[in-house]
Amino acid sequence: MADPATAAFLAHRTLLFTVAYELLGSAADAEDVLQETWLRWADVDLAAVRNHRAYLVRITTRQALMRLRALGRRRESYVGPWLPEPLLTTPDVAEDVELAESVSMAMLLVLETLGPAERAVFVLREVFDLGYGEIAEAVGKSPAAVRQIAHRARSHVAARRPRGAVTPAATRDALEAFRRAVETGDLRGLLDVLAPDVVFLGDGGGAVPATLSPVTGAGDVARLLAAGLGHLAAGTLETVQVNGYPALLLRRDGEIDTVVAVRVDDGLVTGLYAVRNPDKLARLGEARPLRRRVTRRPRRRPG
Repeated sequence: MADPATAAFLAHRTLLFTVAYELLGSAADAEDVLQETWLRWADVDLAAVRNHRAYLVRITTRQALMRLRALGRRRESYVGPWLPEPLLTTPDVAEDVELAESVSMAMLLVLETLGPAERAVFVLREVFDLGYGEIAEAVGKSPAAVRQIAHRARSHVAARRPRGAVTPAATRDALEAFRRAVETGDLRGLLDVLAPDVVFLGDGGGAVPATLSPVTGAGDVARLLAAGLGHLAAGTLETVQVNGYPALLLRRDGEIDTVVAVRVDDGLVTGLYAVRNPDKLARLGEARPLRRRVTRRPRRRPG
């Protein structure tokens, strides 16, 4: 039987990983944060801890914030566009609509436009529904300051998040148009679902060929895809659940080559995201469960 500290940590591990991943956009960094969390948790006097979950979330958030600030400096020198590390997710993630949206590629890219403190406050409040006092302890600020940060972050995200309800069905339709274009070489069906201002981002991390800057506009994106159809057609495409939504996984010679995810606004594809960086694909194994909290409180009005 596990000792009390280990049992408590394991009981909340999925929740803690979800917190860290939403703050960092990287499974590798999230796992490192959990390791740091465990080392600190192991030294805690459990008799003095009233709420194990809250204490563990606080440690995880603080460790993630320190790593996020360091990663921000590293990402400034990243080769080409930076995309979140994709996660294969279990079916129950897609069933939790709020959770699926919060870990989607599109939303994680929106969260990248927030500062570290704003991101932490937004994620803990809007995704995990924590109280302002609990968030204040986690980020080292007063509850009043957290309320102000939450208001700013909420407005910032609202102006940038996908417009309208994004359903798995709409995402699947867009991916099927992409798949048909690859299989037939006919881009007309894909053009029908591309928004005029669609943006394509490719992340090779400097390790494999990828676009070094965003490609914008349906015409330019279509030409880019037409030029890459030979590469795509040489592999096998399969539909998988990535970050709570359907995505395409390309294998070449049995190895994962690319993960393609989309952003859908008002029924049209406004973002195409191709992750090719081998370091970000190396951990794509079994599907991961994610969790928002152990028990869900009734949703409160923003404030």
